[in-house]
Amino acid sequence: MASRTCRGLFQDGLKSRCWRCYRSRPRRRRLIQPSLETMSALVISLISTASIFAGALLGMGLQRRLPSHHLSKEMQDLVKLSAGTIATLTALVLGLLVSSAKSSFDGIQTGIVQGSAKFILLDRVLARYGPESRAAREQLKRVVAAGIEMVWPAEKTGVSALTSLEHANGIELVQDKLRELAPQNDAQRQALAQAQQIANDLSQTRWLSVEEAQNQLPVPLLLILVFWLVLLFVSFGLFAPRNSMALTVLFVGACAISAAIFLVLELNRPLDGLIRVSSAPLRYAMQHLGQ
Repeated sequence: MASRTCRGLFQDGLKSRCWRCYRSRPRRRRLIQPSLETMSALVISLISTASIFAGALLGMGLQRRLPSHHLSKEMQDLVKLSAGTIATLTALVLGLLVSSAKSSFDGIQTGIVQGSAKFILLDRVLARYGPESRAAREQLKRVVAAGIEMVWPAEKTGVSALTSLEHANGIELVQDKLRELAPQNDAQRQALAQAQQIANDLSQTRWLSVEEAQNQLPVPLLLILVFWLVLLFVSFGLFAPRNSMALTVLFVGACAISAAIFLVLELNRPLDGLIRVSSAPLRYAMQHLGQ
């Protein structure tokens, strides 16, 4: 317990004068919760490769230490039967994960293509409205250019593309410009109503893309999948010949399965990572805006 003098020093902020009491105070511990978002798909795939190949090495080590009756023909058939069951489950889960991730990736890409077409359509509608919509058309072009800069070149902003997409409010600025327009005849009123509807659709498409991009692979599912693969390669190594060719085949197999895990993780992040949606539709739309 600190003395009265020490308490006075702490109240004055002079912690360096009573180092013994300062060190005796309880400290708060920061709890770091690992998640797939904080680790790149490549790192997770490398860890998976090392774990799976370590399972094969463990099987080879057990082959040398186990008594001969544990490696009999009957035990070999039993291990093959269990390995076949695990391999079937693993293949089924991996196939479903790849299919789900590809569907999510295609959904984001489809949203970008539809949004690009709506940008061009909105610009054409505003062109028919008249020269009064010039400010709105210029704002629309700036929105598309800013979207390309925020989502694709992540190294320039230092933040993830998904975060940039969530914070982007350019289409709302276009909607504000549309509300400032005062139509003078029925043709302008019809064009303005159509433009407002398209702008609302673009805003909805943006948030749908944000929600679809939130799809992440659950950590427990990934751990269970890697555990199954480790068990499978332990069974492979248990009866594999101890030579360099067998080690090479097992290592290539571990790399191939980890590549599938890498593919699932990358497809679940369509706006970040190495495999991402293309910006070609938006860049094509940029060429037609303002003409």
